[in-house]
Amino acid sequence: MSAMQTTSLIQLRDALRCGDISAENAVNTCLDRIRTTEPVVQALVHTDAENALNTARSLDAQGPSADMPLWGVPIILKDLLATKGQPTTCCSKMLENFTPFYNAHVVDRLQQAGAIVLAKSNMDEFAMGSSTENSAVQQTKNPWDTTRVPGGSSGGSAAAVAAGQAPGALGTDTGGSIRQPAGFCGIVGLKPTYGRVSRYGLVAYGSSLDQIGPMTRCVADSAAILQAIAGHDPKDSTSVAIEVPDYTAALEQTTDLSGWRIGVPREYWGDGLSDEVAETCRAFLDQAREHGAELVDVSLPHTKYAIATYYILVMAEASSNLSRFDGVRYGHRADDAANLMEMYSKSRSQGFGREVQRRILLGTYALSAGYYDAYYKKAAQVRRLIRDDYLQAFASCDLLCGPVAPTTAFGLGEKTDDPLQMYLTDIFTNPLNLTGLPGLSLPAGIGRTSGLPVGVQLFGPAFGESALLQAGHVLEQARGPLPEPTALAGLD
Repeated sequence: MSAMQTTSLIQLRDALRCGDISAENAVNTCLDRIRTTEPVVQALVHTDAENALNTARSLDAQGPSADMPLWGVPIILKDLLATKGQPTTCCSKMLENFTPFYNAHVVDRLQQAGAIVLAKSNMDEFAMGSSTENSAVQQTKNPWDTTRVPGGSSGGSAAAVAAGQAPGALGTDTGGSIRQPAGFCGIVGLKPTYGRVSRYGLVAYGSSLDQIGPMTRCVADSAAILQAIAGHDPKDSTSVAIEVPDYTAALEQTTDLSGWRIGVPREYWGDGLSDEVAETCRAFLDQAREHGAELVDVSLPHTKYAIATYYILVMAEASSNLSRFDGVRYGHRADDAANLMEMYSKSRSQGFGREVQRRILLGTYALSAGYYDAYYKKAAQVRRLIRDDYLQAFASCDLLCGPVAPTTAFGLGEKTDDPLQMYLTDIFTNPLNLTGLPGLSLPAGIGRTSGLPVGVQLFGPAFGESALLQAGHVLEQARGPLPEPTALAGLD
């Protein structure tokens, strides 16, 4: 087998099926890569080598099964997905000793498909952040430049996949937390349609926005993981009971984009976009045109309100969702409180980090009597206008395309003292979360100035993941392979 960092999930799966490699060897190869790269990237917060190897040996004893499409494939999970018998901490002191007694639905689905849970990845505390600098555990580094962030909040999953620690991972996307770190780390990230993948077992941040999705090194790998985790779950009332297409087969049906109309929203290409990101993404659009696509100028006029709308809604939902962590029902309890109110106050002050406390306070304010109509209700109304913009755009085109972020990965500590500047890094991703529609982030190329990956994203209509994957697969082939992440060059 070739080196893990250049082997796709599909290639590994096929090698496992043919018996060219055992599940135990696959796990050991990943563990070796983790031992080599983890001191550099610090992407993982919990690695369960013994359990992963025991599972692999059990699979090897049974042999490959046609009913297990991910048989023997190691997978990494973001640390806010519940894993039975393994820590799920959300990278917060509040949950540092929490071990669930059940699996998230997606974890069950992956294990039923034969995948092996290898490790849990670092993240911004309770998924609140755009750089993974808000983790209470450690600071993950970008595999392309260790002085820069990997993005957030799924930065651990993105860095792990880019570093070759596993062929695929799961992240979550509340405001771009799959697509933005995928763009910064030069991998593929897919945010499915809201309701396509069950959120049961996901520690909620913004319940009307959260989605679980795959993070991989190529589009075909994302299709394989989405195939395993998509579908109705009666335990999640927002999970939609509609048929799941064959995403992998869909990739084989499209070799060019003839007849496709790709909308280019003018609001995504204006002020604030760095020259190298604009240049690389426009070259990506040129490739789409060369492969038959017609580019269509479209407008999403309410996009300028998306940042304010998103942060009002998500902080309001966060203040409600995190109210359960009070030291009584769930989470850390202070042991030096003199009375009940002091116990609540100290438990939450000690358990939550600064960014989480900021969002809870702002969200509580937006929901408070006298301000609800002015903030939360108004934001909910604007959310509908933003969604209508997208639906109107899809009346004239099949997909939309724009950059993932205004710049390539920024420096560690560069924006930590300015929350507004940090929030603006998601300016091109969080509008889509307000609509519930799917989005695919993939590398457009390497920035001419920074030498770092530049991410581009495709948006699709509801449950249009097949079209996103088809177009992404064609354009990925046109782009060609990316070089090895520069900070890991020479590591074996």
